[in-house]
Amino acid sequence: MTVRIGVEEEFHIVEVETGLLVPRADSLLAQLPEPTFTTELQQATVESNSGVHTSLDDLYRDVTSTRRRLDATATGHGLAVVSAGTVPLARTADIRPTAGRRYRRMVEEYRMVADEQLICGTHVHVDAPDRDLAVRTMCAVSPWLPVLLALSASSPFWLGADTGYASWRTMVWQRWPTAGPVGCFPSAAEYDATVQGLIDSGVISDPGMIYTDIRPSAHQPTLELRICDACPRAATVVLIAGLFRALVTEAAERAAGTAGPACGGRHEWLRAASWRAARSGLEGTLIDPRTRRAAPAPQVVRALLAHVRPALEAAGDWQTVRDLAEQALMDGSAAHRMRRTAAEEDLLACTDLAVAETRGDVERRRRPVAGRTGPVPSVQLPAEDASGSRPARTARR
Repeated sequence: MTVRIGVEEEFHIVEVETGLLVPRADSLLAQLPEPTFTTELQQATVESNSGVHTSLDDLYRDVTSTRRRLDATATGHGLAVVSAGTVPLARTADIRPTAGRRYRRMVEEYRMVADEQLICGTHVHVDAPDRDLAVRTMCAVSPWLPVLLALSASSPFWLGADTGYASWRTMVWQRWPTAGPVGCFPSAAEYDATVQGLIDSGVISDPGMIYTDIRPSAHQPTLELRICDACPRAATVVLIAGLFRALVTEAAERAAGTAGPACGGRHEWLRAASWRAARSGLEGTLIDPRTRRAAPAPQVVRALLAHVRPALEAAGDWQTVRDLAEQALMDGSAAHRMRRTAAEEDLLACTDLAVAETRGDVERRRRPVAGRTGPVPSVQLPAEDASGSRPARTARR
């Protein structure tokens, strides 16, 4: 039986004319259905929740349909939405938090960490009904999560400046007291005791504030991936979801029947691996989990594909995920595309590109992978524009 998956996507709200981040979530959410769309800490962000799917095709259709609905609603307000770790143009003074007791407490307790929470992520849920097995699985999956971060990297700019990073969102996110690698736990009871200890200490208020790279959901029988940037292209979301499901499936099979974590509990190197992925994206080196040494990003991505190939084949996902991964390596990270556009034009053009990719305009101009001899991915993207030209910049009033 194929394991089910679902995704949560976070979107920035920007003004079409200026490209600036704006606090207009309430205006959009008033016209959108719950629970498909919901609030986040800051009013400059809207979250969407997909349905639960077994097929990557169905997930892709769900994600693209949800994005179209959100985009249409934003357009009606003279706004646009961006799925990326950060947007190029923002001013913290312009942003306000969402109303509510929990958000108010977060703002009061964490101050600038909360004030500067102008970041968006992609979260993937994979069914994990056995909580003990899910907790042990986290340990085996964790070494490969920085590779998924590199595939998602889409936040090179922060408040109008080039950070030098592919995922500056990662640097901002790691300021929260519970962010980063999850560590190893032999059972759900020990994991839950650790979470309760953090709550009892007053550092966090509830289990929802566990912001580790991967975690068992506090409300659903799933494992949740949280390390990734929000992804401009819906195809990247599908790629990451397929890889994460395969990682969880493979690790759960190995962890079944064991009494403890899958390693010696030494995960200090994982924070360094995440930093490397955030710095480099797909354009530099990553830390190969097999050797813990630097290696070219394409080499490490293909090592991940080889690692999970049996699980991908069992789910019928191998062709799709392999082709989407090769396409991602050919096109480069979203951070690379955004930085190149900013260099050729300006930061507003960079925002336009991110809006277009979120909307799906760029995917309609997607080139085939050079030299591909096998069938096209089963996730069927719309046909390429015959002209092959760069999409027009977002219309301005």
